[in-house]
Amino acid sequence: MKIGFIGLGNMGSGMAANLLKAGHQVIAYNRSQAKVDALAARGAVAARSVAEASSADIVFTMLANDDAVEAVTFGDDGVLASLKSGGIHVSSSTISVALCGRLTAAHADAGQGFVAAPVFGRPDAAEAAKLFVVAAGEAARVEQVSPALDAIGQRTFVVSDRPNAASLVKLSGNFLIASVIEALGEAMALVAKAGVDKHQYLEVLTSTLFNAPVYKTYGGLIAGEQFVPPGFASTLGQKDIRLVLAAAEELDVPLPIGSLLRDRFLTLLANGGADLDWSAVGALAAWEAGAPFPAVSR
Repeated sequence: MKIGFIGLGNMGSGMAANLLKAGHQVIAYNRSQAKVDALAARGAVAARSVAEASSADIVFTMLANDDAVEAVTFGDDGVLASLKSGGIHVSSSTISVALCGRLTAAHADAGQGFVAAPVFGRPDAAEAAKLFVVAAGEAARVEQVSPALDAIGQRTFVVSDRPNAASLVKLSGNFLIASVIEALGEAMALVAKAGVDKHQYLEVLTSTLFNAPVYKTYGGLIAGEQFVPPGFASTLGQKDIRLVLAAAEELDVPLPIGSLLRDRFLTLLANGGADLDWSAVGALAAWEAGAPFPAVSR
């Protein structure tokens, strides 16, 4: 398949590389040309513009936030203006439910397809093609792009024929991850202040009650204070909590823990934590109990 790929950040670089490994032709675009050149050395075609990348049959976007996706899609010579009739835009970005709805309608009006396919997994999972893909869209469109989704992940979950359902599922999942991070941080702050080794405590937890990847991964990061470099930046975590609260408000669903997490991320950002991994939220409880604030230099 001929696939355009826009956004070669921590996640997108690995995803695009795995499309190449699976034998697809990839036309790659990124604002930083060095990342495009690195992928071109592995066989990709280097695009100099969004329009060039959108000349493919399918174009993926993997971008940081709503503003970036809007600019790339609706801008002059953007995806919407450049993708051919019948082409499919696959959005793997974690974006708002509202924007997902706008993208669905705009592409339909242009005679194009739109599939929301956000992913669960950190950069190492993206590099290893071990992501979990949450896909939604018209069944025929999802079927068309399924070989590409299979190339980037270990399993695809098709949750609806409405793309915005995939956005909601992804945001709700990130809300749950952030909840685990906060709870782990509080529990570790408690036992550590009493002199219990945090790594030993984590081994007890993950060998008994909480033998799950989310506890192992984020527990390890919190216990080791491994917040740099960020696999998922705290600014993105704050954005996702804001978006899940907006979706909940639209549906009249109270999320009390979500409101707490919003304030926890704002506390982290207000104290200089913008360049830390979002798991640094789990260090706030220890800081409030007298430990040093998580340092960017760690």
